[in-house]
Amino acid sequence: MGSGNVNWRTLAISLAISLGTGIVSSFLSGAGMEQYKALYQPPLAPPGWVFPVVWTILYILMGVAAWLVYETGKKESRQALALYGIQLVLNGGWSILFFGLQAYFLAFAWLLLLWLFIYLTIKQFLQVNRLAGILMLPYLIWVTFAGYLNLAIALNT
Repeated sequence: MGSGNVNWRTLAISLAISLGTGIVSSFLSGAGMEQYKALYQPPLAPPGWVFPVVWTILYILMGVAAWLVYETGKKESRQALALYGIQLVLNGGWSILFFGLQAYFLAFAWLLLLWLFIYLTIKQFLQVNRLAGILMLPYLIWVTFAGYLNLAIALNT
């Protein structure tokens, strides 16, 4: 890919993988936002409508970041994308644990593992493509905030 040229096919695939993770986990976890409204709401808890908006933006940023790493063609991009794949699986699993199974403490422990893999992914992405790593930072910040919400709900439910 030369400067200024966009490989729209690989970008679309990367976005489909990222957004698809959110769609599948949402489908598998059931009526998440209805459940969320009924749960304990800690201070700073946003209204339910915020979550799908923020997650859609984050999945788009993640998809673009993964695409940037893939498009570099660097040898290191393979390991970075493997970490990215692991964190996507962990991401999808959290919704199932939290909303589907209502296993709030287990979901929090899972979220800590997810946080670690997001961090490792960012570290690798930064080495391969600086912008890709930067695009993943809002995701890490949001998952940190989600950890606060998850733990508060676990402790008060």
